[in-house]
This record gives sequence, structure tokens and C-alpha cells, in this order.
Amino acid sequence: MSASWHDSRDLLPAASRLIIERAHEELLAGNLDDQRLAQVRPLVRESWERSWRRRVGPEAAPTLDLATDELDAYRLAHPLASAMEMIRALLLPGDSEDAGVIIAVGDQAGRLLWIEGDRQLQSLTDDMGFVAGANWAEDAVGTTAPGTALALGQSVQIRGAEHYNRLVHPWSCSAAPVRDPETQRVLGVIDITGGAEVVSPQARLLVDATARAVESELMVARLRSRSEASNRPHAAASRTRATSRATLHVLGRDRARLETEASHEESMIELSARHAAILLMLAVHSRGLSAEHLCELVYGPGVSPDTLRPEMVRLRKVLERRAPELVPESRPYRLPIPLETDAHDVLSLLDRGAHRVALTAYRGPVLPESASPGVVEFRDSVRRALREAMLSEASLDVLLAYAEIPEGQMDAEILRLALEMLPARSPKRAGLVARIERLE
Repeated sequence: MSASWHDSRDLLPAASRLIIERAHEELLAGNLDDQRLAQVRPLVRESWERSWRRRVGPEAAPTLDLATDELDAYRLAHPLASAMEMIRALLLPGDSEDAGVIIAVGDQAGRLLWIEGDRQLQSLTDDMGFVAGANWAEDAVGTTAPGTALALGQSVQIRGAEHYNRLVHPWSCSAAPVRDPETQRVLGVIDITGGAEVVSPQARLLVDATARAVESELMVARLRSRSEASNRPHAAASRTRATSRATLHVLGRDRARLETEASHEESMIELSARHAAILLMLAVHSRGLSAEHLCELVYGPGVSPDTLRPEMVRLRKVLERRAPELVPESRPYRLPIPLETDAHDVLSLLDRGAHRVALTAYRGPVLPESASPGVVEFRDSVRRALREAMLSEASLDVLLAYAEIPEGQMDAEILRLALEMLPARSPKRAGLVARIERLE
């Protein structure tokens, strides 16, 4: 074992472990007032309750959200890729394959991107799904250091039986989120997993310090890049700001939010309902729309395109100030660069079978207050895709979680299917039966 991890004290004695295990069983049974829960650390107890309320299975294996091909491409483009050498140097000095610990680096959604360290330990953790591409967010597998660190936005240590998922009880872990040094947006998480040695005070200090060192390195690299760019010969009049990514957030929002990112700088614009409908239609119909067709999608049939044109002028002025690369072209109307939407992200996750992640990403209906015909049609198509995936492919845990959101609460077919899938003695059956009877 590396000298950095030479601290094997038993940080969770047998008596404490037994109390925690019994408290965990009471929580899973729905006995949230059991006095044993008061003996569990508040951070852990609150995470357990969040996991329980989200219907996370206590022995559920994590979903593999990124297959090999897409994982490789995603890792290559991830902001933390450039920091991996530093992370290895700080957390895995010497012979990393005999380090006695595993380090994992994940993205802001809890998906593990890199797993390195002790080869023998990796062969054991593979069995519980602790592999690159797997989703270890709190709402996917419950209380863990990486998932709970992301949920709380702070470093976290989880010891053995404190994990919500029983499959992870043999392990302990410490993790810290990594933030963008300028925007403070969470970029990902750094985790160390192993025995009791990884939840010592020294281990927490080390993983925190590593996260801060990575943030500093990202800032230095960014400043260096800007300095080099400013020193290159260029014609100021012809410089344009190249947008690397633009995303329109429309789920559960009456006023859409447009996020753009260029040269590591982010911009957020809150759009009016009409501008949101126009941009969404141009994102859905990426090949372009005639003025007549776009007008019909936004205002409805029988409305003259002359009604649309003044609104397009106002939208262009908004975008010219904050996101000039998104200013729509005309004849036909179309966007010059791709515009992603959070609704399309949900549809993509459903297509890949990542139902739990898709359900978590679904924040509500598309622009719920919009009456634009094109928006209404797209809103319904997203709802149908989500519901059909739940009915045909979702696991029991995901189905029960869907039954708790507005779309599922009044859906008798969803509730009946969940009832059929529940074990005969499940305490959840009575509640489902009562809900079905009220609907009927």
C-alpha cells in the first residue's frame, strides 16, 4: 500500500455498524421516526431519506449510462481530462496498481469516467458496478461519497454500512466536487474508495486539496490560453466569438433559459415565452422552416407571417448582444449552429435505455404555459416517449419514481403495472391500491 494511505484504524466499530445497519432496515421499512435513526450521522440520515423518497433500491445495481465508444469520446472532451495526470500524481504516487485504494473521477451528473488504482480491488468493485460509464449519482444508487458530494456540493466521507446500497457496505469512500474556477459550476467529482483508511481526516484533507489543486490548474491553463490567443495576429473587426455549445432549457419552465459556452465563458439568457417558442421550434426543425410554417407552429393556423417578422427582429437583437452565433438565418429560418435542449437530452437517454437518468433529468413538461401549436405537439411527444418507456422497459424502482411525478400520479395504468411488479408482501402495495381506487 502506498504510504499516503497508511492508516488502517477501524473507523466504524462493530457496535456502531450494527446500530447503523438496524437503522437502515427501519428506514427501508418506512419507519422514519425510529429512534435508531437519530444515532446515524445527520448527513447520512438525510441522504438515506432522500434516497428512500426517490424509491432507490437498496440493492440496485447502477445503470451503465455511457457505453465504451461514447465514453471514450465524452472523456476526451471533458474539462477534467487535462487534470488526470495531476490527480494520479497526488492520489496514486508510486505503483498505482498496488496502491491499496481506487480513485474514481466522475462528471457533474455522477457518471464515473475514470477508475484507476489497485488492480485487485478493482476486480472486486467491478462486481457492484463501480465501473467507468456507470451512474453513481445519489438518485441512482443512494448514499455514496461521490453521489452525495455532488448532491451537497461539498466533500463527503461515507463509511461502510452508511452506504444506502447494501452491495457497497464492504467499502468506504471520500469524495470532493470539482468546480469551474470562474463560474463555480460543478464540473465533476474526485473519489477515493477502499477500506477504513480512506475515511480518515487525512484522507478528506487530501481529496479536498486535490480538488482545489485541479481547479487552480484549470484556471492557470485558461489564463495561459487567453494570453496566447490575445498575442496572435488577428483583425479585430473580423473576430467572432465561437460558441462551442448552446443549450435551451425548456423542461418545467415557463420562461426558457438559453445557456451558451464559448472559450470557457458561459452566458445565460432568460427568454420571453414567444422567443422561447421560436427558438425551440428552430431547434426541433433543425433543417429550417419557411416563414409560413414557423408562424403556424408559433401562432397557430391562419395567422399572417407579418405577425412573426417583428418578433424575429426583437429576437435577433437579443441574440446579437449575448449569443451572436445563434442569430437565425432566413429563407428558410434556421439556426446557424446546433441548439441542444434539455428535452432532447431526456429523449436521448430514453433511447439508450438510461430510464432512471432520464426520469431524473425530466424537470417537468416542455414550456408548460405555452399554447403555441408546435410547442404543444413537442410537449406531448416528450410526455408520450417518457410514459411509453416506463410502461415497456422501466424497472420497478424507476416505475415507482415515475408514479410520484405529476405525469404519473394520476395514471392508473402506471400504478397497476407497479402493483403487479411489487412483491406480494411489500408494504407499498396498500398505498398503490388506495391510489388506484381513488382514480377509479
